[in-house]
Amino acid sequence: MSTLEQSRLLATEIPGPKSVELAGRKNAAVSRAVGTTMPVYARRASGGIVEDVDGNRLIDLGSGIAVTTVGNASPRVVEAVAAQVADFTHTCFMVTPYDGYVSVCEHLNRLTPGSYEKRTALFNSGSEAVENAIKIARSYTKRQSVVAFDHAYHGRTNLTMALTAKSMPYKSGFGPFAPEIYRAPMSYPYRDGLLNKDLGNDGALAAERAISVIDKQIGAANLAAVIIEPIQGEGGFIVPAPGFLPALRTWCADNGVVFIADEVQTGFARTGAMFACEHEGIEPDLIVTAKGIADGLPLSAVTGRAEIMDAPHVSGLGGTYGGNPISCAAALATIETIELDGLVSRAAAIETLMKDRLHRLQAEDDRIGDVRGRGAMIAVELVKSGTAEPDPELTKKLTAAAHAAGVIVLTCGTYGNILRFLPPLSISDELLIEGLDVLALLLADL
Repeated sequence: MSTLEQSRLLATEIPGPKSVELAGRKNAAVSRAVGTTMPVYARRASGGIVEDVDGNRLIDLGSGIAVTTVGNASPRVVEAVAAQVADFTHTCFMVTPYDGYVSVCEHLNRLTPGSYEKRTALFNSGSEAVENAIKIARSYTKRQSVVAFDHAYHGRTNLTMALTAKSMPYKSGFGPFAPEIYRAPMSYPYRDGLLNKDLGNDGALAAERAISVIDKQIGAANLAAVIIEPIQGEGGFIVPAPGFLPALRTWCADNGVVFIADEVQTGFARTGAMFACEHEGIEPDLIVTAKGIADGLPLSAVTGRAEIMDAPHVSGLGGTYGGNPISCAAALATIETIELDGLVSRAAAIETLMKDRLHRLQAEDDRIGDVRGRGAMIAVELVKSGTAEPDPELTKKLTAAAHAAGVIVLTCGTYGNILRFLPPLSISDELLIEGLDVLALLLADL
């Protein structure tokens, strides 16, 4: 098991010489369309630290985009994966099925919100699971139209690009996209409140606005599904105003529309609940999961009401690698780690620590327009001083400075002005505080 020291260390400038050499090899061998956030190349990672090939130890506030929630190379996951590799690596569940796939489905049926009978199907990526959720909803309702929301991100495949709101870098130049996709206004409390205080605070009012658009532009009779991230990810870690999600859920139930919760980024203890829907008591018809499900191995799932999940014809769902046995072993160990190590409550403790520090920083610096999020999914919205105008340039500079100082941070948001924090739940308080202190000093310098 890893014995990686849990401390920040700058052994060289960032990037160091070995990372520079690897970057040259990357430029010669890898499509230029595949971008990288950090200028360093990883060698080892565990807990709250990523070590690069030059021996620099970086504080990890990104978790590989909310994937290594239980920590990189988590001991139970390492042991489970090694045992499964020794038994068999692949048979294809559709040919000779195996216990691991069934066990993961049983756990997801148990853990996801809703006391009704459920079924699950496994896939490889978040995008693939979203596409299958849409397929399932269309098969069940015999309708075609789907509604997504402003600022949404649902993936990079053709259908999921159509669902995704932001053009660059996700959609630009890649059309035409899948048809019968429509968009409704999201509840964005910070920005809605700048225009209408009531709209910013009242989720039911924001839902009325969205439902009015849906009724007028599509009509419930034509609508197969509404798909929404309970907390938007790439769109800016937007937590909708209280009441928004319940009002949408009720409207869907009243109109025979499948309510799909995209919990790819928010699932598996990330937000201080096992799933973000639970914060407002939402029981979705279908829930899509990936990212944190298997501690870095490719796996995703669609879980939902049995009658909806069973609607497609036999062999209508599947895929060669879906529910790969190694990924299933990792998922079972990940779920065990979350439950045995109390990581749901750990995420809530991380929220308290981070928000306390960031709110104090906000009180000192009016360029922090908003601090928001839940659990270990926290964001800062950066604006130009004295205004609410997004400041993507400051965001770029602060991010680059943080990377040079050995702190891994990510950006997001429709306007490119959101600094987002997704630390592994295994990170120590000391590393978390140090990372935030570094950012505070850098922001002051800028």
